Amino acid sequence: MADDADKSSVQVKEGRDYRETVFLPDTPFPMRAGLPQKEPQILAKWAELDLYNAIRAERQRAGAPLFVLHDGPPYANGAIHIGHALQKTLKDFVVRSRFLLGFDVDYVPGWDCHGLPIEWQIEKELKEKGRRKDDVSKAEFRTLCRDYAGKWIDVQRDGFKRLGVLGDWPNRYATMDYSSEAAIVAEFHKFVASGQLYRGSKPVMWSPVERTALADAEVEYHDHVSPTIWVKFPVVEGSDAARGASVVIWTTTPWTIPANRAVSYNEAIDYAVYQVEAMEEGLEFEPWAKPGDRLIVAEKLSDEVFKAAKIAKARRVEKVDCQGMVLEHPLAALDTHYAFQVPMLAGDHVTEDAGTGFVHTAPGHGADDYLVWLAHGHREIPDTVDPDGAYYPHVPLFAGLKVLETEGKKAGKFGPANPAVMEKLIEAGRLLARGRMEHSYPHSWRSKAPVIFRNTPQWFIRMDEPVNTAELGGRTLREVALESIEATTFFPAAGKNRIRSMVESRPDWLISRQRAWGAPLAMFVDKETNQPLHDPEVDKRIVDAIRAEGADAWFNRPDSDFLGQHDPQRFEKVEDILDVWFDSGSTHAFTLENRAHTHWPADLYLEGSDQHRGWFQSSLLESSGTRGRAPYDAILTHGFTMDENGEKMSKSKGNTVDPETVIRESGAEIIRLWAAMIDYADDSRIGKTILQTTSDAYRKLRNTVRYMLGALADYSPDEAVELAEMPPLERFILHRLYELDAQVRAAYEGYLFQDVIRPLTEFCQNELSSLFFDIRRDALYCDQPSSVRRRAARTVMEAVFERLTAWLGPLIPFTMEEAWLTRYPDAHSNGMRVIPETPAEWRNDAEAARWAKVQQVTSVVTGALEVERREKRMGAALEAAPVVHVADPGLLAAFEGLDAAEVFRTSQATLMAGEGPGFRLSEVPGVSVEPLRAEGRKCARSWRILPEVGSDPRYPDLSLRDAEAVAAWDAARA
Repeated sequence: MADDADKSSVQVKEGRDYRETVFLPDTPFPMRAGLPQKEPQILAKWAELDLYNAIRAERQRAGAPLFVLHDGPPYANGAIHIGHALQKTLKDFVVRSRFLLGFDVDYVPGWDCHGLPIEWQIEKELKEKGRRKDDVSKAEFRTLCRDYAGKWIDVQRDGFKRLGVLGDWPNRYATMDYSSEAAIVAEFHKFVASGQLYRGSKPVMWSPVERTALADAEVEYHDHVSPTIWVKFPVVEGSDAARGASVVIWTTTPWTIPANRAVSYNEAIDYAVYQVEAMEEGLEFEPWAKPGDRLIVAEKLSDEVFKAAKIAKARRVEKVDCQGMVLEHPLAALDTHYAFQVPMLAGDHVTEDAGTGFVHTAPGHGADDYLVWLAHGHREIPDTVDPDGAYYPHVPLFAGLKVLETEGKKAGKFGPANPAVMEKLIEAGRLLARGRMEHSYPHSWRSKAPVIFRNTPQWFIRMDEPVNTAELGGRTLREVALESIEATTFFPAAGKNRIRSMVESRPDWLISRQRAWGAPLAMFVDKETNQPLHDPEVDKRIVDAIRAEGADAWFNRPDSDFLGQHDPQRFEKVEDILDVWFDSGSTHAFTLENRAHTHWPADLYLEGSDQHRGWFQSSLLESSGTRGRAPYDAILTHGFTMDENGEKMSKSKGNTVDPETVIRESGAEIIRLWAAMIDYADDSRIGKTILQTTSDAYRKLRNTVRYMLGALADYSPDEAVELAEMPPLERFILHRLYELDAQVRAAYEGYLFQDVIRPLTEFCQNELSSLFFDIRRDALYCDQPSSVRRRAARTVMEAVFERLTAWLGPLIPFTMEEAWLTRYPDAHSNGMRVIPETPAEWRNDAEAARWAKVQQVTSVVTGALEVERREKRMGAALEAAPVVHVADPGLLAAFEGLDAAEVFRTSQATLMAGEGPGFRLSEVPGVSVEPLRAEGRKCARSWRILPEVGSDPRYPDLSLRDAEAVAAWDAARA
């Protein structure tokens, strides 16, 4: 059939111009979307309508069930990036799809405002003005932080709204709001009251650059090159074979040697004494080992140790039992401070995977070291490194030396501590070997600088002590959290194992930070008992003051304002701030509770997969510790955004994708369509090529909608055709709508947005554009308006349009809004609609089976005509009158009641039973096509070539069908 342009030029030089009689598509819906200009206009209409609240009000009037999506707060620092865009778009998919499914949806966007990144930015701005942080009062500093966060909340909010994200924006939450800070402190007081809080001195991950402790969720691992050393600890007590020998340890942290208090071994590992007999020759340096040395190492690792020490030959003397063995500190000969006995401690954490089979144990600088030290009855934990990562003045030989540089261009690099320790070990004759090793090492996720384990007094929430509250009922926090994980639904399901393994092995929750910008650990500690004061009246005064004045009230007001009858001299005021993960983990308390038209727990939390150790987990622990269950029923996670090559995005690489640029050049709809088309559960790629492919897919969808709008011009329900009167093709399309309705509902229920867009895109391309529209174009353009065939096609198009605009509305809402209001200018927003019901009687498996067979035969006809066009023996398909031989009776029967020429888009066609000559396709056996040319004259209106053209003397250049149609057209205008 000729295309639109062909039809618009229909005329006969010596006859009538029939263009005005052809019913061409007519719509103001433009082919070129102009999204960057159109989208802001639609956003303005949504704002005028207050669309989000308008939908909620309508759903509530209808008694709709409530669905709560609780927003994981992005950090208020900088403009939105493509990761933000993906996440907020996915959340909008959830909100809009739940509205579509008939729910009332509560979604309050929020922001995380406290923490180090903002503190750093303010410190940087102060430096640029010639001021130091220490010269600024805490109150002024916090005000600067608050203003900074507020500025970026506004910027990010505008960016999210530009993406088309619906939510209760006027009532957004922020962790720095006075009411939020008060609620966070009130949640903290619950842990104090239940006895789950304690102060402990233990090694924690410490950032010298940031001068604060870090929780597990604030640490990420990167490859890092560290010095490695093999150190000899002489045996002072042990078996006869062990005396005169040295236990060899291996470590990647030479700076921890001054803090050594023990050496750990594993009773399941075989150890032996080896005597050095020969060294490697031809070396450019003199090795530290020499013949006659006696070394104790794990037998399995002996060869690796000897290789590192350049030992050519060593004789195994005998197996050795490490129990009860006592060693000398390797620095004992240089300073009496180190002249203490070093015990051997049995521990399961010791392995023979690498090193020497022994673990140098510094209980102030390692979690395993600390635990094995306590397990053997030791209590005193040495303090060797200060908050700046430098040795304390009382550490002999190394006082003041830094482990890590904390300022200037070298910040985060190794300081002089490691080389100084190695030099002293050489001086003492205790260094056996040294080297360098690249390995995975913990870094602060904010500063990107390496961290260290450092012993320091901090506040913790217990994970493994029974809690006798009504909510926990004697269970431990870990037990409750693990039970809650089992009760939670995960999308994808693998998320359950990930967070479970983290909670199973995590240490007590470190919640204190030594910084300024955050919600305080607002409590007093009794100086006599060293226990937190728990007085409900004191707690109430604290919370009320913070609610009225913000967290500044805690730092600015005198202690007596809070303590009431208690003696201020007896109590220590804690001025640490809370871990920001405690802040965000408490958001459910002030967003979902004590608000109208919401409920606790949330139906869904949705964030990136890294939040299994972040917000998902902190929310789980906070809620489990205060309410005895998780604050959510389900968790959905998405992967990270990568560049087109699957590499991590980085400004330095120049491979980032700026959502604002994409919106400015192509429109937010393209980002949304990309987000819908990816498998968000995995890491997702994006870049110019991918966005161009997405734009191409968008144009196809838009043109499908545009064609329907044009074909439905002036359509009235009065011309609708009942199902029983519909031709087979229309019944098949309705069947496909029935199938798609179930698919779309199930996909939206399961948050499988890819399973919405991909079937609908394929439906638009395959069943609509390539089949339904293509076959029915002639009827739509050239049949009389009263024609059952034309009316049926338009009736089905109306059903398709009604559903397609609803189904795609959550994913590409701008375009579906434009399409809906083009067809119904006086209607409510498309976003207010509930998914249309699809009649069960539309299901028609027989028609589905028929059209599968029809399309098999059609593919052979199409292939034959393509050969004819390629060989220039034929032009348009309307020049053809194929003879189609069909040997399979089932395939032939499929054409019963169909016009084969109409199906093949040719002027004429003949179906013949049995085998025959002609073109074949191997994948469709038993079908062959003779591509004959059509006989007759060309109709001046429809361009079909038929023998009947000219049969009607009124219109000598038209087919009979076209002659009747024009006659009716003329009569209507007479």
